[in-house]
Amino acid sequence: MHTLKSKKLLLLSLPLFLCGLGCRNQDQSGQPEPIVLGAVYNLTGSQSTLDVPSSQGAKLAIEQANAESGKNGNEWQLILKDGQTNPDVLRAKVTEMITEYPSTAAFLGLSDTDQVLAAAGVAADSHRVFLTSGATSPKLPTQIPDYLFLACFGDNVQAAAAAEWAYNDLEARTVSVIYNSSDTYTNLLQGYFISRFEQLGGQILSLQPYGQGGIAQAIQGIQPADILFFAALPQDALEGVQMIRQAGFTAPIIGGDAFDEPATWQGHNEVKDVFFTTHAYLGADNPNPQVQAFRQAYMQAYAGEEPNAFAALGYDAAQLLIRATLDAKSPDPEDIRQAFSAIRNFEGVTGSISYGTDSPIPRKSVTIMEIKDGKETLSTQLVPEEVPAP
Repeated sequence: MHTLKSKKLLLLSLPLFLCGLGCRNQDQSGQPEPIVLGAVYNLTGSQSTLDVPSSQGAKLAIEQANAESGKNGNEWQLILKDGQTNPDVLRAKVTEMITEYPSTAAFLGLSDTDQVLAAAGVAADSHRVFLTSGATSPKLPTQIPDYLFLACFGDNVQAAAAAEWAYNDLEARTVSVIYNSSDTYTNLLQGYFISRFEQLGGQILSLQPYGQGGIAQAIQGIQPADILFFAALPQDALEGVQMIRQAGFTAPIIGGDAFDEPATWQGHNEVKDVFFTTHAYLGADNPNPQVQAFRQAYMQAYAGEEPNAFAALGYDAAQLLIRATLDAKSPDPEDIRQAFSAIRNFEGVTGSISYGTDSPIPRKSVTIMEIKDGKETLSTQLVPEEVPAP
């Protein structure tokens, strides 16, 4: 854990209701034991580029909450486990946490749909909320009913925003699509994009799936179009963009939030006309004071490292669980689940978040970024007018 010295860090804490959290076990000093929150993130493996920043955001939120309210009897303990980008390991880690920390109140973590399905199923079997900070499948709540919530928008929302922006702002009328067919996230993303783009009046000229190592072959089959939609995992983004350009395609390329890894694009000034949807813009020129306070706190906690949207999602996810424990006034997992469903108008770094008994996915604005001169820059923010059904 990092020691946070600056008073600026307190600006980001929730407007905590500094009341007791009901009857809780006490340690030898007579103080209530911390409320345990379990976090599973892929700190190693191919998903680590998204999950490491997200886990750091979650840790920062817990540190800040404890710094502000611990002295009043409220304290949270974050138990973090590495899922190694392996569904079997993730299942084992959640089981391990429940065994080692039977008082675990709820879980958070992960940025990929297939990874979440592995971990959240175990949490649900133990009747505990799993809040995914970054997995965007809108099908997740029906696959794991009652216990699965999203801190992020759904893939149908970001895909619809990309389609509307391409059609209205870029005046694109044709698109060729390339997508990784082995992953749920990329399959859903391209499907929702096509649905909304065709609904607007656009035409799909070619649709090329690829598996591991098959990007080059997929590119050979695409047709020239006004835009190219590239639904890729983080590890494929840069290589795929470079291969598309080397093949002679100069049209704008649009991707999803898996492109949001600033280090991927650093030093690649040759990358141009590449855009992607994501959850928030965290640049130094963002005028939002909440974004700037988070940005400063994160960079102070992590040796000057700039946060991306996944860091902010992890931060918001941990804050949401803290809010639920406060509203529940109890560490009981069922009380927390009911309190979580009742959260309304939570102002997070990534936007305003509300839930309900029938709305485990928040409706939030989508940020569209451009990669230019080796950096991510803000293009626009929008809420899509229509969203394909999950």
